[in-house]
Amino acid sequence: MNEKQQLAEAYLASLVDGVAVVRIDRPEAKNALNAAIRRQLAEHFSSLAHRDEVRAIVLTGGEHVFVAGADVKEFATVSPAEMHQRHNERFWEPIALCPKPVIAAVNGFALGGGCELAMHCDIIVAGETARFGQPEVKLGLMPGAGGTQRLVRAVGKFQAMRMLMTGCLVSAPEALRMGLVSEVVADDQTLERAKALAHEIASLPSLALEQIKETVLAGADLPLDSALVLERKAFQMLFDTADQKEGAAAFIEKRKPNYRGES
Repeated sequence: MNEKQQLAEAYLASLVDGVAVVRIDRPEAKNALNAAIRRQLAEHFSSLAHRDEVRAIVLTGGEHVFVAGADVKEFATVSPAEMHQRHNERFWEPIALCPKPVIAAVNGFALGGGCELAMHCDIIVAGETARFGQPEVKLGLMPGAGGTQRLVRAVGKFQAMRMLMTGCLVSAPEALRMGLVSEVVADDQTLERAKALAHEIASLPSLALEQIKETVLAGADLPLDSALVLERKAFQMLFDTADQKEGAAAFIEKRKPNYRGES
């Protein structure tokens, strides 16, 4: 890790065998999202999205807390015009639009902006004592980085409304039952499990993974008939890739495929 990374509160912790680990490290504030962290995350995801050697990304806040929310000190007294002029959405877009598979490794609190950040990812691995919530209503606010939209898509209207309107915290096992997380593991295995999943995904055809992610996300906002057309076209396009030919040949020849991510 270089000196610049050591000074940053969100940094690229490692890049091994195609798996990048991005870590948020602001323990004195429970990793609360301030402008600096949002900017650093945007920069990292923008960069990693264009690096061919990166096949999957793990996002973590460490062993004790993912992100306990936004930094309240940064918006306690601002005006609506000032909030508009900040255009914070531009810092979220590189994560939401990242073409690589992104896995959140969540320990401790994932609240407010932290819950929203986790929901920007494709897979969420939670430690057994992790807690999720959108408590903005208790500050006279509401989620502003996708919480009302991604949450209802993840868990349905009635569970989402309960979380949004009461600001309650949801345990990891309950979040799993609701469909908010992918897996629950022992706290000390959260990051390792997320990295294992990322390595498994990184070994698979990158073009197919990219099309799966793009089709799922784009199709969610389309009528079913239109989404099925999108899926069908992406499916057909993959038959023109070298990895598809390699996968079929390896299956027939009963050997391990050698995927190269080539068209």
